[in-house]
Amino acid sequence: MCIRTSSVGVNRDGAFAEYIVIPESNVWVHQNYIDPDLGAIFDPFGNAVHTALSFPLVGEDVLITGAGPIGLMAAAVARHVGARFIVVTDVSEPRLALAKSMGADLTVNVGQARIVDAQRTLGMHEGFDVGFEMSGHPTALPEMITNLNHGGRVAMLGLPTTPIDVDWAKIVTHMITIKGIYGREMFETWVAMSAMLQSSRWLRDALSSVITDRFPATRWAEGFAAARAGTGGKVVLDWSVL
Repeated sequence: MCIRTSSVGVNRDGAFAEYIVIPESNVWVHQNYIDPDLGAIFDPFGNAVHTALSFPLVGEDVLITGAGPIGLMAAAVARHVGARFIVVTDVSEPRLALAKSMGADLTVNVGQARIVDAQRTLGMHEGFDVGFEMSGHPTALPEMITNLNHGGRVAMLGLPTTPIDVDWAKIVTHMITIKGIYGREMFETWVAMSAMLQSSRWLRDALSSVITDRFPATRWAEGFAAARAGTGGKVVLDWSVL
């Protein structure tokens, strides 16, 4: 929460380089159970964990709008910590298929179906307890609010690119909480991430499956193109193969 935080690659230049100078306090040492691929996606995993652990999830029904890599990882965390039903929405069928492997009970292609139908399929009668808005799409938050239970809680990571109209009367009368999420909490989030990965082989394997494309660093242009396509998971550039 420091107002003077300076993030490498955000507030200052990052680098595709063998060496980079950063403050000593920024260094995090991975244990042996974190392989290089997992280490490469630790930053977005931090966003997923910060979002997913914003509210208690044990026994709760969770709606995740947006099946990008961070939304997928949030689904795995929600499953790991004990959520009851997890529903993930997107318009990309490949990403929705990934969501099922990450622990989602049901996926919804919102270009073809409604979230309320997923509730009926799962036998839910009161709405979702917790929502993770990961997409930034202008229709996602209003649709999420429509499908929340009274007292529902929303952790919002997706950055909207246009203004969003929401039903503020429903937020007030249904006592809905909306919490903005940015980055991760240093170092609490990283401690939680490492502990969960150490204790769960399933979670390690699930996160590894988010990496759908690997390229030698010399083929970086292909890697960037794969990432821009928006149909897969994370793209890793391998700097050991040059």
